[in-house]
Amino acid sequence: MFYTYVLLSEKDNKFYIGYSKDLKLRFDQHKKGFVESTKNRRPLKLVYYEACIFQEDALKREKYLKTHYCRMFLHKRLKSYFIG
Repeated sequence: MFYTYVLLSEKDNKFYIGYSKDLKLRFDQHKKGFVESTKNRRPLKLVYYEACIFQEDALKREKYLKTHYCRMFLHKRLKSYFIG
């Protein structure tokens, strides 16, 4: 499986979107500061992920999740998370 995931930075309250074959390992790398693009945005929370069978599908989904339209979708989808 390949995973497309969304992290929320508790420092700047912004999303980071990525994909990985090993979601648990990748999230641990983000949390420990081993990922250059998120090391200064910690702490991070995993707030959303999707599983895909094929890598190409996960990459396409990652690209889509990074669009403005989909970021609006994520805010609506995660509305209960943000308001408690």
